[in-house]
Amino acid sequence: MSIINKGTSFANGEQLTADKINDLIDLATFNQDATDSQTTDVNSAGQIVVNQGGIDTAQLATGAVTKSKIENVANMKALGNTSGSASEPREVAILDENDMLSDSATSLATQKSIKAYTDSKTSDPARVYNNLAHSTTSGTTQKNTTGRPLWVSFTLLSNGGGLNYLLGEISPNDDMSAPNTRIGQSRVVSQSGYSSAGQVTMIVPVGYSWKFSYSPNSTTERVHSSFIL
Repeated sequence: MSIINKGTSFANGEQLTADKINDLIDLATFNQDATDSQTTDVNSAGQIVVNQGGIDTAQLATGAVTKSKIENVANMKALGNTSGSASEPREVAILDENDMLSDSATSLATQKSIKAYTDSKTSDPARVYNNLAHSTTSGTTQKNTTGRPLWVSFTLLSNGGGLNYLLGEISPNDDMSAPNTRIGQSRVVSQSGYSSAGQVTMIVPVGYSWKFSYSPNSTTERVHSSFIL
């Protein structure tokens, strides 16, 4: 059975012309027997097309779509859909930001920026912060600027002279100027005239300040430590 409708017809005895031959080929169309009527079909113009009968069975031959046949993509862009619903593909930005500052919900990140940001957040912050030069001088105020709660501790030892007190305080005020803002405090008291040791430990919220005060200043050992929680 023929699968092509010829573009023109010849009658017996008719003169063969160039126009007739051209029409035979140029005007030819496919008929329905040229397709399986499922994955492909013949439209009203006699062209083979992807099935348009409402059946989602469109298929492409393996390798039919190549990268060179896709629309050119701008630099630092990828094709995708971040619209929040089904949509045609569009260009999605690829950001190379080590600090992730743009905080975009619709952009991609480079491997380099992900590694740099992750490395900056996972370099054992507890040990790094503890190694900072915290003052062991009585009454020195410090502030928690780590963005996370801090576990802080102060330990000291007095040989022979005794320890009158060791006081730890936290406050939302940077200068801890008003006593009623000191929302937490701990105190250690030892008898004067005897060797003694004391330790005070506190949790300091984000953005709060703290200080340790003690007497006398003749204590022989002082250790001020802190760890990010």
